[in-house]
Amino acid sequence: MLRQKFNQIDFILASQSPRRQELLKGLDIDFSIETRPVDEVYDENLKGGEITAYLSKLKASKFDDIKENQLVITSDTIVWLDGKALGKPKNHVQAVAMLTSMSGKMHEVFTSVCFTMANQQDVITDCTKVYFKSLSQDEIEHYVKTYQPFDRAGAYGIQDWIGYTSIDKLDGCYYNVMGLPLPKVYEWLKSVNL
Repeated sequence: MLRQKFNQIDFILASQSPRRQELLKGLDIDFSIETRPVDEVYDENLKGGEITAYLSKLKASKFDDIKENQLVITSDTIVWLDGKALGKPKNHVQAVAMLTSMSGKMHEVFTSVCFTMANQQDVITDCTKVYFKSLSQDEIEHYVKTYQPFDRAGAYGIQDWIGYTSIDKLDGCYYNVMGLPLPKVYEWLKSVNL
């Protein structure tokens, strides 16, 4: 459905995330993958979706050579718990600490997606509330050792073991927790004027 509208547009997904790549493929869009280095530092006063919106735009700013027929998609996801952002854990200890802090609690997952063209830039942000069951230390250790969630905000993937066993409920978009709020992405793509 979108292929006709965008048949003259070269999509660039600026993400190494296999989950984002898989999700975008689900919209039947052809795209290439290109990432550019960026130092993901933000002002401490930013909260939740402000952080992800800022970082998705920061990533887009590295594509200052965008051509008329290109659309660059950048994104960022964080877990927001007790007024603090949880990004990707750097090691086993951080992953265990993150999961321990989320055990038995609700946290929010914010994802922002920045769409950048030569003459236009838009950012969409989505938030999903995720309710974790109480996790034992054995469960947390098993998960971190087995699944190595070091490339995932909040040290977990909803689409694997911890999602199957330890989430009571979600309020919001499941795909947002995976890193790309597909319904909102689709609506933006449908409505944008080229």
